[in-house]
Amino acid sequence: MTIDDFRRIALSMDGAEEGSHMGSADFRVGGRIFATLASQEHGYGNLMLTPEQQSAFVEDLPEIFLPVHGGWGRMGATHIRLSAANEDVLTGALHTAWKRRVEANSKVGKKVGAKVPAAKLTVGKARSSNVRTAVSAQGSPPAAKKSSNQSTRKKPAKKKPAKKISAKKPH
Repeated sequence: MTIDDFRRIALSMDGAEEGSHMGSADFRVGGRIFATLASQEHGYGNLMLTPEQQSAFVEDLPEIFLPVHGGWGRMGATHIRLSAANEDVLTGALHTAWKRRVEANSKVGKKVGAKVPAAKLTVGKARSSNVRTAVSAQGSPPAAKKSSNQSTRKKPAKKKPAKKISAKKPH
């Protein structure tokens, strides 16, 4: 696959727009980035995945996916080797990144193209290199529960008594 293929497929996602960030092409939905071409000089496209999605992609297809170096990689940013990917893999990977962004945007009230239900995404072990068919919805993750000692009310700040200032009279 090529840079042009990456761009064409990214822009085919509902509501996707091309922008620029720090001199590199990026692809956004609802104003937020889901993929970039920041590493195109190395033959990579970049996907904004969750760390869990990244781990599954890298484990299943290490010849195609690798984490971005540093902190961005630890947060899920993932390189895709374009020369090693076929159209099904690239389309499935971009769709996964796009869907993650659409879901995140809907949680904060961003305007997006199509509503997508929350889903847990997985990549199958089959080496068919068809990430799109390997992505499956398995229901949304359980909501975080508040412990009994957490309160939603803020405690009022304690008021300090005012200091008395006395003016000394000269003798």
